[in-house]
Amino acid sequence: MSSPTTGTSSAIGRKIIIDDFDDPYLPLPVRLFNTIGAICPSRFPDVDSLLAMATKRSGGLTNFGSDFMEPLSVLVHSIQNEAPLSAFGRFLQKESIVGCLVARLHLEELYRLHPEIEEECIEKPIIISGLPRTGTSHLFNLLSRDESLHWIPYWETLSPFPAPNERSPDGRVKAGSDALKLINWCIPKFAAMHEYQNDWPHEELQLQMQSFIGLGFEAFLIVPSYSKWYRTADRAPSYAYLKRCLKALQYLRGGERKRWLLKCPEHSMNIPHLVREFPDATYVQTHRDPVQISASISTMLAYATRMNLKAGCGTDMARHWSGMTEDMLRSSIVDRPHFPKGQVIDVHFHQFMSDMKGTVQQILEHAGHKYTVETEERIDAFLADNPPGKHGKIDYRAAMSSLGIDGEERRRTLSFYTKHFGIEEDFQ
Repeated sequence: MSSPTTGTSSAIGRKIIIDDFDDPYLPLPVRLFNTIGAICPSRFPDVDSLLAMATKRSGGLTNFGSDFMEPLSVLVHSIQNEAPLSAFGRFLQKESIVGCLVARLHLEELYRLHPEIEEECIEKPIIISGLPRTGTSHLFNLLSRDESLHWIPYWETLSPFPAPNERSPDGRVKAGSDALKLINWCIPKFAAMHEYQNDWPHEELQLQMQSFIGLGFEAFLIVPSYSKWYRTADRAPSYAYLKRCLKALQYLRGGERKRWLLKCPEHSMNIPHLVREFPDATYVQTHRDPVQISASISTMLAYATRMNLKAGCGTDMARHWSGMTEDMLRSSIVDRPHFPKGQVIDVHFHQFMSDMKGTVQQILEHAGHKYTVETEERIDAFLADNPPGKHGKIDYRAAMSSLGIDGEERRRTLSFYTKHFGIEEDFQ
């Protein structure tokens, strides 16, 4: 297994073409694992088995908290009956769900041992609520250079809460590093679309997945009945759970009342729930040419399906997320009035790219947060180490063609968003 990809001068700006969406290349050990698994298939575990695995792994804990059994049951039923999982994907998704359940057990035990956590306050967070592929991650990284803000590193989103007998988080940090090695081994071109680093800030998607009410599952799996359920489900428990997690994480940071910096694309579909839990937040709504958003997210997730799904699923995943992009864009318009007056700031992609430090300063000042010389120096250092196209540039037009997505049709269909926010076209 190779180490995570790092940027080199030879990779910067190099054009990358992905043309194996439905007949994907995978490392030989993974191919062998899938071949053997196809010969001797096993059924995905049921809910009771997954709960039992989590209890055993946690050392006997049994309190999983509330408001999760229905979404977990719907998800598992959909996986068992609909998801075209490969053998490797079956293993990964079992581990993912058990990991989410163990996190729930650890969280409830932490609250039991320290009931004072309930008194923690999450005050005036800065929340990036734009769609995927609109510059949210890069903006997140730059804002996180302000050391007066709390944020969650990648490893901590995977395993956020310590076991009762944990003496050091080193094991959880290493698990995050190992997860990134696996990602870069299986899907090495992924970093050109979305780079992960173990100690970089990461979106709270994984925390919300622990509620089992989240779009994260649709990013990895084709689960039609779960997708249908999610559209009409009450998603409020996911956001209540997120706030509960943040209180615990703040407590584990010594209760220091720093402002939190948060980011998750799912927020654009859940603005009312987001505002209900964080009414005093500053909300950052990012915008970009919707055709570029659709092309980028469809390509990224179609490419990533090879880790979990059988060959032939890339195009189906791309079409699903092309449609999902439209749903998210519409929600971001329909639900925008729920943002409290004066607490939302719009960031257009081309403006951000042309003045990154100025955009960060504008956001912090809008939030009533001081932009310091020290923050600017750390931003300069980050940008020097992470130039645009560090891992190469994906040819999204070629990807769209390969996936059978018509850019002109997307342009017409998504024009409602372009007109509403006055978006510049930048599809490349």
